[in-house]
Amino acid sequence: MGRGGCGCLPWLLGLILLLAWLGEMQAPSLQVEQYDPRSPRRPLPRGGEEQYIIEDRPDGPADAMGTAFAVDRNGAWMTAEHVTHGCSRVGLEQRGRALEVPRVIESRESDAAIIPRGPRSPAALPLRSGAPSPGSTGYHMGFPAGEPTLVLSELIGRAEARRGSSGIDQPVLVWAERGRLPEGDGTLSGISGGPVFSTDGRVVGINSASTDRRGRILTVAPDAMMRLTAASRAVGDQPVAYPFAGLTDAQERFANWLDDGVIRRIFCDVDDGRGG
Repeated sequence: MGRGGCGCLPWLLGLILLLAWLGEMQAPSLQVEQYDPRSPRRPLPRGGEEQYIIEDRPDGPADAMGTAFAVDRNGAWMTAEHVTHGCSRVGLEQRGRALEVPRVIESRESDAAIIPRGPRSPAALPLRSGAPSPGSTGYHMGFPAGEPTLVLSELIGRAEARRGSSGIDQPVLVWAERGRLPEGDGTLSGISGGPVFSTDGRVVGINSASTDRRGRILTVAPDAMMRLTAASRAVGDQPVAYPFAGLTDAQERFANWLDDGVIRRIFCDVDDGRGG
């Protein structure tokens, strides 16, 4: 999750898990595909009043940790594209280690990525294609600084974000942070790739970047997220969504999803000479 000027890659590694994983790794075998729905007939949606600039790491991709969540019980997982981009290997946390995944599909219109053949999950999170109304409450879940954290926010509206020197304007939703559980004011690095829920109990985006100075959180626009899931053909589940009864309900569900492994840490390993 970015900080300051919207830096994007999470900086904190899950050292114990990652080092144990790296010791078992063989030659890189990760298959990366890119999906781009844009064409002259289908321009990217525009209309945001603001544009955010997200700064990439100056030295390129580096070993890192983020968040992923299950979108199909048969093994489809979503995360942020910047969490997986440039990695030699990607692994999902499972039973105290990082389980390597064979394939990642990255969106070229937004900061979204999907793992179509990851470990099975006992449940999947319901997705929503439309954005909630400005002023709506958002519940962001993930692992900033490596610790499970629930962030409460209020939706400001749609905007566009340009990541590094890519020159691509990505559709995002902009949220104003209102609080955290547990309380804290540190960086949100590590929450990247985690889900943000609307009050109806559906995932309405993917955590992408934050601006610590202004207290803003940027998430992948829900329509862009849904285009990637449709293109992957890996998401067939249609789980029932239950509205959140309030903050306590959100806390309890987050704890249950952590216990069940529906929301997990995700790890990126970059070969020596390519980054950190």
